[in-house]
Amino acid sequence: MTDPSQPLVTRFVQDPKTYAWTFGGYDPVRRVRPGEVLDVYVEDCFDGRIRSTADLPSKSIEYPFINPQTGPFYVEGAEPGDTIAVHLIDVRPARDWAVSAHVLFFGSLTGTRLTAGLQEPLPEKVWLYRVDAAAAELTFDALDSDYEVRLPLQPFHGTIGVAPAAHEVRNVLVPEAFGGNMDSPEVTAGTTIYLGVNVPGALFSLGDGHYRMGEGEVCGAAVEGAMNTVLTVELIKGVYCEWPRFEDDDALMVAGSYRPLEDAFRIAHTQLVRWIASSTGLSVWDTYQLVSQIATSRVANVVDPNYTMVAKVPKRYLPRDIPWMDGVHGRMRARGRAVMAARSGK
Repeated sequence: MTDPSQPLVTRFVQDPKTYAWTFGGYDPVRRVRPGEVLDVYVEDCFDGRIRSTADLPSKSIEYPFINPQTGPFYVEGAEPGDTIAVHLIDVRPARDWAVSAHVLFFGSLTGTRLTAGLQEPLPEKVWLYRVDAAAAELTFDALDSDYEVRLPLQPFHGTIGVAPAAHEVRNVLVPEAFGGNMDSPEVTAGTTIYLGVNVPGALFSLGDGHYRMGEGEVCGAAVEGAMNTVLTVELIKGVYCEWPRFEDDDALMVAGSYRPLEDAFRIAHTQLVRWIASSTGLSVWDTYQLVSQIATSRVANVVDPNYTMVAKVPKRYLPRDIPWMDGVHGRMRARGRAVMAARSGK
């Protein structure tokens, strides 16, 4: 007999032939009910094709087949004008190795298609990282120098998003109002991601497993690796998030993605001020002043077609007992704890 206090977890491993390479433009691979819990396998951004320092990106991958997405998933009952909430219960490496690379004409410290110059590309290189899951660490081995160092494992998803508005189809390297390739380390276990619904079913997908990354994804690649992720989904009817919102136990966040970077900054902070003011009853101007003094501005990426900034404020400085987004995060967090307790046998 099934214990109703223990949520049923469904394992989903997608046929690689059906991975999505855009946000929008793909039929759903599975329908998901609000409250359902999925355990999904997510491939790395290189589609598993780079496995050694000899596998140079120019020889191993072909644009636009970069950043395969698991999904899209059709959320039952989701209609334009609603918001879906995706809570990441567990995000953990699926392999004991990962890679990072310098890709030709890609990264924040080289000329690119959008920041063009006459210089030659930086040298194309690949680094292989060893993963020690038990110690929650990975090892950087220098290529040209006699040096290695162990770094903390900090897994998160570089991409999560829904189908865009206005029938648009966007490449998976692009972040924007629909989410997408935001590359935010905040998209990790314990975080709820709120995404406004633009098409029936929302059609959300996720991918781009990162085992760790410095803010900004400076060279254009994190420590890239496949992921096993447990997540659950809820639906908030009649509420639409114009830009992605994140919530964890301690903070509220908004991601803004555009170019130049200061516009991404403005989007993120403007949306955060409006969210707090509308939820608390504080005036917009009081909220603006408060956010100005307590917010941190996390640089998620300065390498994608749009850059991403995440505005973040601690809940401890905000009015207490506010049911942010109708209290969805708390309910999903409780469900996640039940799932993890069942898995550990406690």
